[in-house]
Amino acid sequence: MSDLTLMMNIGKELERKLKAVGIDTAEKLIETGSKEWFFKLKETYPNVCLVHLYTLEGAISNTEYNALSEEKKRELKKFSDSLKGKSQ
Repeated sequence: MSDLTLMMNIGKELERKLKAVGIDTAEKLIETGSKEWFFKLKETYPNVCLVHLYTLEGAISNTEYNALSEEKKRELKKFSDSLKGKSQ
């Protein structure tokens, strides 16, 4: 089992997608950050949504994705919105 699935919010399906875009360790996810990896996921899997970004951020901060602060959610939504149309 990969250490990715030991991170909060990361299930087997998301782990598979993360590995497909080059994330094979928790350290790599943490070092690069949720936004960069979300962008890479969006390029490969155009149907990933804002919840995936919340999930990555929650995994990095060891927080349930639905418990992220409203400020953090707004920041991530703004980033996600800025990518619309860029990965398709």
